[in-house]
Amino acid sequence: MKYPKEYLDEIKTRLKVSTVVSKSVSLKKRGKEFVGLSPFKNEKTPSFTVNDDKGFYHCFSTSEHGNIFDFIMKTQNLKFGEAVKTLANYAGMQPYTFSKADEERQNDWKNYSEIYEEYIEYHNEELLKNPDLTEVRDYLKKRNLTSNDVKNFKLGYVKNKKNFYQELSNKFKEKDLNESGLFYFDEKKKEHIERFRGRIIFPIKSITGQYIAAGGRIITKETYLAKYVNSPETKFFKKGNNLYNLDKARKFSNSSEIVFLVEGYMDVIGLTKNKVENCVANLGTALTERQISILNQFFNEIVICFDSDESGYRAAVRAAENSIKELKPEKQISFLFLPSGEDPDSFVNKNGKDYFLNYYKEKKVPIHIFLFEHFRKQSTNSPSSLAIFEKRLREITKQIKDEFIRKYILDYFIGKITELTPNLTRGKKFAIKHVASLSSTKKLINESRSFSKAEIQEFSILYLIINNLSFFKERGNLFDNLIFISDEGSKTLLYLKEFIEKDDNPNKSILDINQNFLEKINKFASIKHISENVKKDESKLFEIFEEMKKDLNNISIDIKISDLESKFSEDLSENTFKEIIELKKLQNTT
Repeated sequence: MKYPKEYLDEIKTRLKVSTVVSKSVSLKKRGKEFVGLSPFKNEKTPSFTVNDDKGFYHCFSTSEHGNIFDFIMKTQNLKFGEAVKTLANYAGMQPYTFSKADEERQNDWKNYSEIYEEYIEYHNEELLKNPDLTEVRDYLKKRNLTSNDVKNFKLGYVKNKKNFYQELSNKFKEKDLNESGLFYFDEKKKEHIERFRGRIIFPIKSITGQYIAAGGRIITKETYLAKYVNSPETKFFKKGNNLYNLDKARKFSNSSEIVFLVEGYMDVIGLTKNKVENCVANLGTALTERQISILNQFFNEIVICFDSDESGYRAAVRAAENSIKELKPEKQISFLFLPSGEDPDSFVNKNGKDYFLNYYKEKKVPIHIFLFEHFRKQSTNSPSSLAIFEKRLREITKQIKDEFIRKYILDYFIGKITELTPNLTRGKKFAIKHVASLSSTKKLINESRSFSKAEIQEFSILYLIINNLSFFKERGNLFDNLIFISDEGSKTLLYLKEFIEKDDNPNKSILDINQNFLEKINKFASIKHISENVKKDESKLFEIFEEMKKDLNNISIDIKISDLESKFSEDLSENTFKEIIELKKLQNTT
């Protein structure tokens, strides 16, 4: 269902863009606009502007642009409906209800959040002030937690005999209390029981900072009790979609590109109180793709740092298998293994922030190296074991969603396996055709950074033409609407077109192309890695060429957009902005 335009307009009327943005971005007035550091990218020079008169923000470093609804959705990872509710609350407006079912859900959420608010506040006060809980406070002191830590994280304690259900039942219905997950019904005793009785409780918040669940830890040594229990999944809480402390940690994404993902609540608190505040914890379940995807919204590197014991290592392996699927060229996932007997909480409390961060820099292990070394330890040198080993790595690689990462991770795996079986290649020049190792590939990528995206694409197109002259001789129309951006590329393209037109049987051995430029084409053209079978398939060649031509046109559009955005930063002209919008519509359609 759509919100009425009048309702949305009233929200925009009541709220200035700068008012909304300034809740998470530090803005400074500059003329008619505000400027600040981009919330979408780590930067030192402000490139983010807000214009209240025109009702929009614009980020020149990422090209993000929009109104207050766009800003809330993108910075808080919310859907449109959730953004509307958030902004309506900012504006002091009543939430809009669509139907009876929507109204019921909204009412359920109101009761749910109020129950948690009262429950958390009550038990936090108990832990801070109740004289009967001295033993619990002593336990927290031994764990290096102060009363300020208890206040900051709203920790609480649920006494064994106290049943807060009775007090809440005076205000809330039995249905709402049962659906909160804070209590369960004991069939034998015929009464509602505190789920977290005898435990310290750690409130869990949504990404927007509202209480949605809790975790509980025992402080006694009863072996028959689980050390930790978490709220069950409810209508408003899904373990795999949330992370402990994310509401606070995401605010540090402007100052840090990394986030530490740990196992426990105490690990997060220990790191935070030692000024490592960019940290979160998963919620008692295996790490999910959704959790990795959420973290990727805010950070460029996820460092998974689980306990150093056997269960922590097993959890790390599961996390690696699940999270490698979400790996992207601009994102990293690493693992940090602490010395034996340590967890993040004990390690940082013992050694401090600087030592912890230096240890991370020296000891972190990229995800693909961790997985390779793990499964190598599980195998022997027998042919069957190595075959299983390679098959497992190939299966893991197939699950990676990004095609470029998939390519280079497989390249690394196969390269390392080849090192384990040198006899397969000794004396057999063509036994295994293997592309460059990951290290040499990285070197090539670093060298290629001296060229623009347009030049790299032009190298591939020229490489394809040079090595398929007869193909292009018969299809001269493929050159239609093919426009190069670089001067040297344009000159070479023109030469090739004329060469093909003049010669009935064009031969690349007599081409007269500058040798240095030809070396660049042969070195940096990514298209050279396509298989020989594809090269012999004319329909495939046609498809590849058309796709490359389309990509080059999109790069050309990107350059034009970038130029217009620079102009727009100076004049803030509506005409310039309209040109940008029109060009963006052309992206990926040309």
